[in-house]
Amino acid sequence: MIAPVNAGHARRNNILTLCAGAAIALLLWQAPGYIDAYKIRIINLIAINAILGLSLNLIYGMGGMFSLGHAGFMAIGAYVSAILIITPDQKQIMWILDPIAPWVRDMRAPFLASLLAAGIVSAIFGCLVSIPVLRLGGDYLGIATLGFSEIIRILITNLTPITNGPLGLKGIPPHASLLMSYGCLAVMLLCMTRLMRSNFGNVIRAVRDDEVAAKTMGIDTLKTRVLVFTLGCFGGGVGGALMGNLITTIDPKMFMITQTYSLLMIVVVGGLGSITGSVVGAVLVTTMLEWLRFVENPITIGSLNIPGIPGMRMVIFSVLLIAVIIFRREGIMGMREFSWGWLLRDGKRGGTQ
Repeated sequence: MIAPVNAGHARRNNILTLCAGAAIALLLWQAPGYIDAYKIRIINLIAINAILGLSLNLIYGMGGMFSLGHAGFMAIGAYVSAILIITPDQKQIMWILDPIAPWVRDMRAPFLASLLAAGIVSAIFGCLVSIPVLRLGGDYLGIATLGFSEIIRILITNLTPITNGPLGLKGIPPHASLLMSYGCLAVMLLCMTRLMRSNFGNVIRAVRDDEVAAKTMGIDTLKTRVLVFTLGCFGGGVGGALMGNLITTIDPKMFMITQTYSLLMIVVVGGLGSITGSVVGAVLVTTMLEWLRFVENPITIGSLNIPGIPGMRMVIFSVLLIAVIIFRREGIMGMREFSWGWLLRDGKRGGTQ
C-alpha cells in the first residue's frame, strides 16, 4: 500500500526537518563563543546571499524572466531599513550636504518592522516596474531591468534630503545576527518550498516553459509574471536590508551591476530553478570569493616574489564559473531538490517520495 508508506515518510521527514533545524539553531547560537568574528561574518553573509539568490532564482530560474536589476531592489530595501532604525539624532548629524527631510528624520521602527517595510517597498517598486517591462522578453527584459537598477542608484545619489546622497548612511545598528539572518533564510525556504509545491507553482512552471501553451489553457501569463517578479523583489529588499545591517554602512556604489552579477553566479552555479541549488551556490560562491583573496596579496615562493594583483580573485572565479557552465551547464543541483527520501535511499527500498 503506497499511501501509508508515503504518510509515514512525510511524518518522518517532518521530524527530521525539525530536528535538523533545532540542531542548526543551537550551533548558530553557540558559534560566537567558538568562532572568530571574521568567520562569523562569512557564515552570516552566506545566509544573506542565499536569501538574495533565492529571490533572484524565483524570478530567473523559476519564472524564466532574465532580470539584471536585482541590485536596485537591494538598494531600496537597504535604505528603507536603515532609515527606519537609525535614530533621529544620528540622522541629524549625518546629513551634512543638504538638510534632512523632517519626515525622514522622524521615521523610526523596530528592526523586524523595518525588514518587512524594506520588502514591501521593494515589492511595490518591482510591481510598478514589471507591468511595462515584462511585456518585453529575453535580452530586452534584461536591459530594461538593468536600466531601472541604474536609475535607482542615480536617484539615491541625488535625493540627498532623503538618502544623504553619495555619502550614504553609516552607523547602522548591527541587528543582522546569525540567528536573525538564518531565521529569515528559514522563513524564505519554507515560503519558497510551499509556493513551488502549490498549484500556483505549477502555473509558474507552465508560463516559464511555454507561455503560448499557458495562454491557451486560460492562464493570465502577464499577471503571473508580474506577481512572481514582485515576490522576487520582496526577497531582494529583505536581503538588501540584512546586508546593510551586517555591514553597518551603505552607499550608492555598493549597489552597482557587479552586485547583480554576484547573485547570478550563485543562481547559475547552484542550478536554475532549484531552491536547494541557491543555498549550495551561496555557500560555494561566498566562501570561494573570500578564500581567493589571498591571490590579491603578495606571495613569496622560495626566492620568487609575486606581487599582489587587485581584482585577480574575480578573474580566477570567473574562469571557474566558465568551467562550470561548460562542463555542467545545468549547475550543481540542476533542477533537483534535496529531500530526506533521497538521502535515506527510500527508492531503493521500494518506497516513493
